[in-house]
Amino acid sequence: MFNLFKKNKTLNVKAPMKGEYININETPDHVFSNKMLGDGIAIKPKEEVVHSPVEGTIEMIFHTNHAVGLKTKEGIEILIHIGIDTVELGGEGFHRITKEGDIVKVGDPLIKFDRRLIKEKGKSDVVVMVVTKGMEIKKLKTNLGTKKIGEDVIEIIYE
Repeated sequence: MFNLFKKNKTLNVKAPMKGEYININETPDHVFSNKMLGDGIAIKPKEEVVHSPVEGTIEMIFHTNHAVGLKTKEGIEILIHIGIDTVELGGEGFHRITKEGDIVKVGDPLIKFDRRLIKEKGKSDVVVMVVTKGMEIKKLKTNLGTKKIGEDVIEIIYE
């Protein structure tokens, strides 16, 4: 009853790389396509560096450097996962540019990866960006299509 005056807030998540942004349901991994980790977007990359899509803190980088978790100042957590089943590469083809605890701005480089090697090893190079948790998220809208770094790709409406 007293929530009548709560105002929803908006966070725009930017494109972390140049590529073709597609619906997460099209991801060739059922964990992501069924949104088991959260809702988001998938990317067919056109380059090999993932940049920060938000202002925030690096909460974790997986030891094989194929995934990075960020937390915004609003408390929203975002996971960027490079490739499908790329954990099996044991870090080969991935190089972290940043480290856990770093404060990043939109566009700061996070991880470099070798698309050719990923494909040679029989893995998909699709990058997935998922909103894993945060404030009470009311709605998540995606902006699909060909994007450049820094363009809006996800709009999160939260309390």
